[in-house]
Amino acid sequence: METLDDSSNEASLDINALKSENVNERNSDEYTRDGSLDRFGRPASKRSTGGWRSGMLLLVNQGLVTLAFVGVEVNMVLFSTRVLKQTNAEAANTFSRWMGTVSLFSLLGAFLSDSYLGRYMTCVIFQVIFTLGLAVLSVSTYFSLLKPHDCGKVGFPCDSHSTIEVAVFYMSIYLLALGNGAYEPSLATLGADQFDEEDENEKRSKVLFFRYFYVALNLGSMFSETVLAYFENLGNWVLGFWISTGCALVAVGLFLSGTSRYRQSKPCGNPISRFSQVMVASFKKMKLEVPSHGDELYELQGSVAASSGERKIYHTDDFKFLDRAAIIMPEEVPLMKNKSYIPDPWHLCTVTQVEEVKCLLRLIPIWLCTIFYSVVFIQMVSLFVEQGAAMNTALHTFHVPPASMSVFDIISISAFIIFYDKLIAHFYVKQMKKKPKELSELQRMGIGLVIAVAAMVSAGIVELQRLKYAKDSGNELSSLSIFWQIPQYILIGVSEAFMYVAQLEFFAAQTPDGLKSLGIGLCMSSTALGSYLTSVLLTIVMKITTRNGEPGWIPPNLNDGHMDRFFFLTAGITVVNFVAYVLCAKRFKCISMEKRNYAKEVELMP
Repeated sequence: METLDDSSNEASLDINALKSENVNERNSDEYTRDGSLDRFGRPASKRSTGGWRSGMLLLVNQGLVTLAFVGVEVNMVLFSTRVLKQTNAEAANTFSRWMGTVSLFSLLGAFLSDSYLGRYMTCVIFQVIFTLGLAVLSVSTYFSLLKPHDCGKVGFPCDSHSTIEVAVFYMSIYLLALGNGAYEPSLATLGADQFDEEDENEKRSKVLFFRYFYVALNLGSMFSETVLAYFENLGNWVLGFWISTGCALVAVGLFLSGTSRYRQSKPCGNPISRFSQVMVASFKKMKLEVPSHGDELYELQGSVAASSGERKIYHTDDFKFLDRAAIIMPEEVPLMKNKSYIPDPWHLCTVTQVEEVKCLLRLIPIWLCTIFYSVVFIQMVSLFVEQGAAMNTALHTFHVPPASMSVFDIISISAFIIFYDKLIAHFYVKQMKKKPKELSELQRMGIGLVIAVAAMVSAGIVELQRLKYAKDSGNELSSLSIFWQIPQYILIGVSEAFMYVAQLEFFAAQTPDGLKSLGIGLCMSSTALGSYLTSVLLTIVMKITTRNGEPGWIPPNLNDGHMDRFFFLTAGITVVNFVAYVLCAKRFKCISMEKRNYAKEVELMP
């Protein structure tokens, strides 16, 4: 009888365990496993939230916002020279500082998103600010900047503007900088949140989202860089600005329409405070010896760790001096037995918190190398436009707007990203017979740097030819066709597809859960510092090359200068940057996070 009872009990236990596994499996299919929430703060359902339905809505939103932003960006240099009556060098500096501020505000948006507002609210608030800036720009251009109303066209100079009129203009474009800059990293991260990273199918979709995010960004640019650039080049600035404003309004409406379907992540507190806590705690214990094993360091365990909403990060051996922040002092050992005890974070930090700081420190060298790449990118939207304006833009009876040449950049980016998986990646995997695997993000970024060097060399060669034809003809405008710029635009586009897409994927993957927006913001802010670096480089070059009455490399009349030398200088700087990047990439260590224990987290659901 005892044997029979034991067998019955064992059978009962097996049935209960099987039932429990089935329940967990059903819960795994029903809810996401990466800690994402719905708009009510509950675990997100896979059926009713997220996926490509939400992702596509965000991609369309990004496309419309980019269309609206580029409608102003694409001809900012020409607007500055024709309407504000700035010189070529002044206009390039105005544009570089403005673009730099746009990208720099991405860090502000990322900070607010991760710390306090959350990604959804950050997107809403800054899209509204962006739309307001466009409306102010449209109104001020019509009523005060275009005086007389026909000015701004070729051969129709504008009157001088008062200090207040110029101030309103700068206020409007810096509202655009704030709105667009702070919004983009939050939208990119919110889009990635729509796919469960711990579901193999959705994990692949998350990688594709970042690629299509950049495609949407560039397709949005295409309309602005063709249609809007054409109208604005003719002097129809108000029409172009109001079209941008209308697109921004539609984008806000579309974004709000998907509110009930978005998967969201709760803010994880001030990252600056978390970073500082590790630094202070490690400094306080600087005389202590660092344990040889990470198991001896402090870490949250069990349900407490699960309820925090973040995955734990495995301990690493680099930056060992920071490990002191997680050393448990002897007097704290008895207190740890009390489950309700909460250590002072300025004295004792978890291993995960320490590893967050290590992750950011590892990213900084890679990030610094991407800044110099942005110097190349900024040439495309500033000096390339000025170069094109000094060339023959005629196509039969039609004149190509110089800013519209960037459409070749957009086409090359979009085509390359769409066919990358089917052609290039497939070919590379086929060649790697021993260890078949795709190019890593770091490898793709390195390839992007090499192609960027080729783009600047191509631009320099075209400029040499433009100067030769201009001197032979004796005219201010060179007889060399603007379509000679096509190779440099295509090369920039392919380099962007390698660099910026891989950069988005890399920073999103290598940033801890609580700092995802900050990681994307850090990625996007490289363009900011690249813009400022371009401005500094231009200023230094002009100061040196204008000595002794010389016109300088980039004078008001480009035929009197040597812009080709500036392009070759940029190529040389990029080569040096590539060497530094290779050294940093070889030393980089990837983040390693534990898998979620989903069965325990289901128990915590309300």
